[in-house]
Amino acid sequence: MSVQQRNLNGSSEIYKKISKFVPVNEWKVHAPLIEKINKLKKEKNAIILAHNYQTPEIYHGVADIAADSLALAVEAAKTSADKIIMCGVHFMAETAKLMNPNKKVFLPDMQAGCSLASSITGKDVRLLKQKYPGVPVVSYVNTSADVKAETDVCCTSANAVKVVESLNVEKVIFLPDQYLADYVAKNTKVKIISWKGTCIVHEQFTSKEIEDIKNQNPGIKVIAHPECPPDVIEASDFAGSTSGMIKYVKDNQPKKVMLVTECSMSDNVEADNPNVSFIKPCNLCPYMKKIDLEKILDCLENDTNEIILDNKTIEAARKSVIRMTEIGR
Repeated sequence: MSVQQRNLNGSSEIYKKISKFVPVNEWKVHAPLIEKINKLKKEKNAIILAHNYQTPEIYHGVADIAADSLALAVEAAKTSADKIIMCGVHFMAETAKLMNPNKKVFLPDMQAGCSLASSITGKDVRLLKQKYPGVPVVSYVNTSADVKAETDVCCTSANAVKVVESLNVEKVIFLPDQYLADYVAKNTKVKIISWKGTCIVHEQFTSKEIEDIKNQNPGIKVIAHPECPPDVIEASDFAGSTSGMIKYVKDNQPKKVMLVTECSMSDNVEADNPNVSFIKPCNLCPYMKKIDLEKILDCLENDTNEIILDNKTIEAARKSVIRMTEIGR
């Protein structure tokens, strides 16, 4: 997905776009908060970054930049804002801090974690490096700063294969998502040493579910994220990163589509593609849903939940993220 710079023209225009997904009674609660947030962020020279899995009132209502993990990391490094509010999960806020060590970065809810990030620690990576001496480590951006500090180069689902092949080696340690590792292994000749981490959103999908959806909706295009199990990817029509899935819908405009990913992403993509019909047997990310407008406003008003990292971690972890952004998509 290309980064969306937001130029909001009043809450009524926002609601016109997302009214299909936000009941009017909810909007009556959201609208005053959205207006207050958009006013306050300008006064405080703050920027709001939102991941694609955020709810429509955040994604379309208050985000200055709404994008996937790679684009958010790139854009975080460019901002001239004094404060960065990351509407995503903890590792994303840490990544924004790595890209902006001299700026204040806030996460609206410190409990917004990630099953992948929590599946591995810096100590785990050090043990792997001892077991496989000299083998470079590629870590998915969905990891903590401690893991990134032990990593040669990070990647996202958008550039995982490209990153692995850029190292020009016979094998790599690829962490922590086992399904993304399987996907990469099938698309490169490099030997992949993987870890047993999974995403609680994507691992729930099954190939039978995909087959049932196709039988009930002839002609539907099913688009899966590489964090899904291999049989789900096999049963789908296309597999791609968050940005790749969005691009597929935008470029192909299928009559009917199912995104095998997080629910709010389907809502946000549908809002941008009103001529496409979306079937949504999707799964919610409980961590992403910890972020709401009230907590965003609290960050702006009170500087709550600032991300603090020590200089040693920043220096080590920053290198792997910058290398990822230099490789690009």
